[in-house]
Amino acid sequence: MTERDDSFQNWMARTRNEAPLVWRCVDRRSQAPAIKYLWIGCSDPRPPAHEIVGLDCGELIEHRNLANVVDPTDSNCEATIQYAVDELKVEHIIVCGHYGCSGIRTALGGTQLGALNPWLRNIGDVYEANSGLLNSIENAALRLDTFCELNVIRQAESVCRTSVVKNAWQREQTLDVHAWIYQPADGLLCNLDDRIRRS
Repeated sequence: MTERDDSFQNWMARTRNEAPLVWRCVDRRSQAPAIKYLWIGCSDPRPPAHEIVGLDCGELIEHRNLANVVDPTDSNCEATIQYAVDELKVEHIIVCGHYGCSGIRTALGGTQLGALNPWLRNIGDVYEANSGLLNSIENAALRLDTFCELNVIRQAESVCRTSVVKNAWQREQTLDVHAWIYQPADGLLCNLDDRIRRS
């Protein structure tokens, strides 16, 4: 057994005693419960998605990437949406960003970042579509927060445009798409659902 294997075994033993909820979630997942939520969020690790929405771990499926982007060329995200909608029959897809997002800040800065540039281009498109509004905001922190909100709304609209979601709605499957954003400083959620264009 390698040192890494020993570390893993020690972690397993410690968490079974100190954090039984973690293992209860693992056990619950092995029984294939009904999962009603797909969370598409930012790579930012604060805090776990199930805690933000008040669920136990194992009650939602997650997809995370830099700045919670839903890009039609991202086969990983598309596959996750399809699996969640067609196989798990989730009833809610939540696109959730957060204020102060470093991915959004980077896109706002317009710097060249090599391999990140194609990814940030999607966010740049959000900026271009809303440049008049964003450029009119003098306060830099407020401008960033507004950009974060606009990005969440745009990504939720991208979910609505996927063929998987359109097909689900066409066959009258119960499915709603949400645009949420939270403040890492206090964990408060802001619901932006009424700003999503669903067609």
